[in-house]
Amino acid sequence: MTELLQQGSKVYCLYMIIMLLLCSTNTNAADKPESICYGTTDKGRIENAWQLSSSGANFSAYSTVGDTIGRNYVHNKVYDTVLDAYKSLQQKILEKVFVYGETGWKSGGRFLPHKSHQNGLSVDFFVPVVDTKGKSVPLPASPLNKFGYNIEFTSKGKYKEYSIDFEAIAAHLFSLKEAADKHNIKIWRVIFDNDLQKLLFKTSKGKELQALLTFSTKKSWVRHDEHYHVDFIVPCREFR
Repeated sequence: MTELLQQGSKVYCLYMIIMLLLCSTNTNAADKPESICYGTTDKGRIENAWQLSSSGANFSAYSTVGDTIGRNYVHNKVYDTVLDAYKSLQQKILEKVFVYGETGWKSGGRFLPHKSHQNGLSVDFFVPVVDTKGKSVPLPASPLNKFGYNIEFTSKGKYKEYSIDFEAIAAHLFSLKEAADKHNIKIWRVIFDNDLQKLLFKTSKGKELQALLTFSTKKSWVRHDEHYHVDFIVPCREFR
């Protein structure tokens, strides 16, 4: 019994040490320098990138592994825009949950297997889904399906027991646009599967959304059915 108590004490102490280290290395957003982006999304880099929060009241990162190794860094303006959009959604549609995907490295540059995501201005957002009971649930991302990127939806937005929540996508994109305007940046484009775009535009605000944002018209090298890719516009320096 004494030995078990001693082991428990050691585990607790180790836990507290880890937590203290994490707290000591955490910097408030107000203390971070602003980001400087260079070049373009497909040929560039970034300085002073900010790492997106791994989770919030209504959102989470696609993978703790991706978060841990630093595949979720963005420009500070994009950081503020993404988080403000989630905060707005929490107030508008309380019951919905969202998952974001990969964004880029801390210093930008080549970001395999993506062709872009190089200067902190690209974010993948996994499609919000509902289960057979109509409940909003996170997309089931795991190493078995390449952390969600290997999931294949039908042209009608179905995957196993999950259905794409197109109304939630529309609400999210509207919130992103509002947040981007607030932070004086723009959304360049949204890359989403062409067949699924048609269903998105049939939502209650689909036509307005179609007029508000620029959506991809050409088929991408990968389908973009389990996620929609958003590129932002921020003034960047020349890439050398």
